[in-house]
Amino acid sequence: MQIARAQPVLRVPARSRSRLNSEAVAGYLLVLPALLVIAVFAVFPVVFSLGVSLFKWSLASPTITYVGLRNFETLFQSETFWQVLRNSLYFSVGTVVLIVVLAFNLALLLDVKIRGIAFYRALFFVPHLVPMALIATLWLFLYEPQRGPINALLGLLGIPGPAWLQSTSWAMPAMIIVKVWKAVGYYTILFLAGLQGIPQELYEAAKMDGAGFWRRTLHITLPLISPITLFVIIVAVIGSFQDFDQIVVMTRGGPVDSTNILVYYLYEQAFRNYQVGLGSAVAVLMLLLLLVFTVIKLQLARLWVHY
Repeated sequence: MQIARAQPVLRVPARSRSRLNSEAVAGYLLVLPALLVIAVFAVFPVVFSLGVSLFKWSLASPTITYVGLRNFETLFQSETFWQVLRNSLYFSVGTVVLIVVLAFNLALLLDVKIRGIAFYRALFFVPHLVPMALIATLWLFLYEPQRGPINALLGLLGIPGPAWLQSTSWAMPAMIIVKVWKAVGYYTILFLAGLQGIPQELYEAAKMDGAGFWRRTLHITLPLISPITLFVIIVAVIGSFQDFDQIVVMTRGGPVDSTNILVYYLYEQAFRNYQVGLGSAVAVLMLLLLLVFTVIKLQLARLWVHY
């Protein structure tokens, strides 16, 4: 019978422990400014909004009354809120689908080595650098029913142009077009970076096996670029729920609330109706909606994202 030998215990010298502790303290001190910024501008507003959502607080009155979940009950009983939620989902799905499809295909077109290609890449990226307020003002002129260039061009083709922003049927599609036109260049650059990170040897081996362009795209490009696609979808969805300035400049939620989305509805409740508690409840619900979407998307990503 063999007696098991006790394993020797490794002891860290006191001098090494002191050095490790000093390095840890130095590391915490280096990240402290960033943590403070995050705490002040990210964590505190979320906690504050969550707290305010439990109170009835009108900016027109100094009285603040605790009401519990009554603000959320008021929202759930409001038909306008449900319409705004449907509008938000419509706007988000429309913009994200178009952005992913167009940005990926534009990246494929720009992923070539020809003279002057850098100019065309920069050209697609320029709208992302222009403030949305300026872009929205430009598109107000383009959408003008009587003198706008879009309806004038449609008239030359024999197609009667709609009253874009005055129509409950066309206002939201018009807003989606503006959002996609501004944002697609940014996401194209992301896809382009992902495409350029794919080893060319894989394409060359596929060509030798007789794979055409579409088979190479389906079996090589799409799987290897799937992490970029996941990132684009998540960021684009979050961005679509934050699109406030476009709504303010172009439609102010109209006509008949057909373009009213959650972030503008929040502004209306808090700063036009002076119901800060109700506006905070909208903010909390919007945050929860985005969190649920992100968690579900990350769980489903296991099925199609290849790292």
